[in-house]
Amino acid sequence: MPSRWTERRQKFRSYLAGDRCYHPGSVHDPISARIASEIGFEIGMFAGSTGSLGVLSAPDLIILTLTEFADQALRINRAMELPLMVDADHGYGNALSVMRTVEELEIAGVSGMSIEDTALPQPFGTTEKPQILSVEEGIGKMKAALAARRDPDLCIAGRTSAPIITGIEDTIKRAQAYEKVGVDAIFLVGVRTRAELDAIAPAVKIPLILGTATPELSDLTYLASRGVRVCLQGHQPIQAAIQAIYDTLKALRDGTAPKDLKGLASADLVKRVTRADDYDRWTKDYLATKP
Repeated sequence: MPSRWTERRQKFRSYLAGDRCYHPGSVHDPISARIASEIGFEIGMFAGSTGSLGVLSAPDLIILTLTEFADQALRINRAMELPLMVDADHGYGNALSVMRTVEELEIAGVSGMSIEDTALPQPFGTTEKPQILSVEEGIGKMKAALAARRDPDLCIAGRTSAPIITGIEDTIKRAQAYEKVGVDAIFLVGVRTRAELDAIAPAVKIPLILGTATPELSDLTYLASRGVRVCLQGHQPIQAAIQAIYDTLKALRDGTAPKDLKGLASADLVKRVTRADDYDRWTKDYLATKP
């Protein structure tokens, strides 16, 4: 019997195999996931940064644990039917830790995950700029991730920040090395211009995922022509949520009456994103006294 995650993983693979480029919806909890699904996003994206904010109220410094991240991914997956792509950072350690990361996130129902070759958490004495692993260690992590995968429908993307750390030539070298190992996609962080993407794209045969969408790279048709199948737009939803909560609490603290608050979700919206109708039906079916 196929797992409950099979259909969405196969759908995510179909997006990677197609000829379109998609903006995923940035989600960080079950409510945001339900909203992204209702609005019509094809893919959900759960990042390490939003995980750290949503779970710990902490900056993106790799202090969130794998267990905390996987638990939140599972909560998100239970709330929606969209394929979920996650940023698994560096795999929470060395290549052996990467294997555990793949195992836990696969069980949590993700459809795709990226494993990156940045040296994380930030090593002692390197506070000024990110460091990157040797390509040999990066290859080891990609091999470990693929070896740990049990569901062949789960997508593994090799992620690199080489475009902003070591340059385009090294980016191509790493992308080709990870492609040769057998990853399903290359996730690039720091590509800013069409010239950079035009240099990288012809050298890579597997789908590309972009972690940044600069104004110059905002044309989905152009991105699709370069083999980009997913392009992140950032993680504005959680930033908006933080601001809305702050503004509401401050207004209440400053004396605004609850009836005068602005920007609150309507009762109808809350009802929809909490599936209140389903719960009402289940209550009648399973709790009501029947003759």
